[in-house]
Amino acid sequence: MASDGARKQFWKRSNSKVPGSLLKAAPKAPTTPVKAKRISTFQEFESNTSDAWDAGEDDDGLLAMAAESLNTDVVMETANRVLRNHSQRQERHKLQEAPGPEQKPEPVAEPPLVPSGDLRLVKSVSESHTSCPAEELRKLSWSGIPKPVRPITWKLLSGYLPANVDRRPATLQRKQKEYFAFIEHYYDSRNDDVHQDTYRQIHIDIPRMSPEALILQPKVTEIFERILFIWAIRHPASGYVQGINDLVTPFFVVFMCEHIEEEDVDAADVSRVPADVLRNVEADTYWCMSKLLDGIQDNYTFAQPGIQMKVKMLEELVSRIDDQVHRHLDQHEVRYLQFAFRWMNNLLMREVPLRCTIRLWDTYQSEPDGFSHFHLYVCAAFLVRWRKEILEERDFQELLLFLQNLPTAHWGNEDISLLLAEAYRLKFAFADAPNHYKK
Repeated sequence: MASDGARKQFWKRSNSKVPGSLLKAAPKAPTTPVKAKRISTFQEFESNTSDAWDAGEDDDGLLAMAAESLNTDVVMETANRVLRNHSQRQERHKLQEAPGPEQKPEPVAEPPLVPSGDLRLVKSVSESHTSCPAEELRKLSWSGIPKPVRPITWKLLSGYLPANVDRRPATLQRKQKEYFAFIEHYYDSRNDDVHQDTYRQIHIDIPRMSPEALILQPKVTEIFERILFIWAIRHPASGYVQGINDLVTPFFVVFMCEHIEEEDVDAADVSRVPADVLRNVEADTYWCMSKLLDGIQDNYTFAQPGIQMKVKMLEELVSRIDDQVHRHLDQHEVRYLQFAFRWMNNLLMREVPLRCTIRLWDTYQSEPDGFSHFHLYVCAAFLVRWRKEILEERDFQELLLFLQNLPTAHWGNEDISLLLAEAYRLKFAFADAPNHYKK
């Protein structure tokens, strides 16, 4: 039958490339004559067929990759490779410090200290008649946002501002008006019996925040009290919980940068900023913080189940990526909840300087579910970052004290970039394969 002939032609090996098959080097001709062996019918059939779905050596490569030890050299090599893919910031920085003869001068119209990816970001968010697609904006923002355009970029990434440029002024005006309507309607109730405990706790927590030079200014304290109180009574499922107060600071500082000449906003005198500007900054801070909390509100509901679950997930993840560190903590009876609860509750804000938090949030807002999902991998990378110091500690008290007071005071963008790159590598390896690396 004609169909039988077609079937034979289908199974016959063809010299043309088959999608999915691997290219293999031609076998070397034997140096001495080898007597041909008689083969069975099945062997003959097998030698003349090619399965396009046979991954063959690919499987071996994947298995070898999975079995590869995650030592420090591998971690750093992979982290730096991810960094190169996302940004050329460090390379450009070195070229600026030691300019070579082949280095081309920067165009006068563009910021000289900003890498090419950042230049596109500046252009995308600054041009008044264009709007940057959300996916492109996230990609450009992942490896850091230039300070001049960080305020508007954060508003876009958080979903507070629309992508359509023409709609932005009206949206800002409407949301700012809506926020101050909340103030007028609710804020006087802060001394009522039903709300006074919430307001009292907010009033106690704010002076404990950092940077003190900024937070302790009366105008800033009042702004933070209003933001936190309004959010608490509009979200009764959680209300106000300690830790939420820290999440106000990065937004407030970033949005204030537009209106303060000082390089270090931490020490800026807010009283010199016009009242209408402060009102706008306060409203923008409230809405962007609300957008953030919408994605992690289960961290702050009764018994904080979101944090409990994330700490458990962190423990499982660390046991898979660095079993020695995990067993060392377990051997000395250090429980993850004792140090990682604060990492989840405050999004590492108490562990790194504010400048590092702001850089960290550039990426968090660029990642899908950055503050919830990606943060888990950042915490895992952060813990393993101190592997050497952890393994050297042999005492429960000293070990816990170290984990609660990690030496990050002098950290900068480079340290955060390496941390984020390693977190990205961990996410790529483990996020979609939760069972592949279990022992």
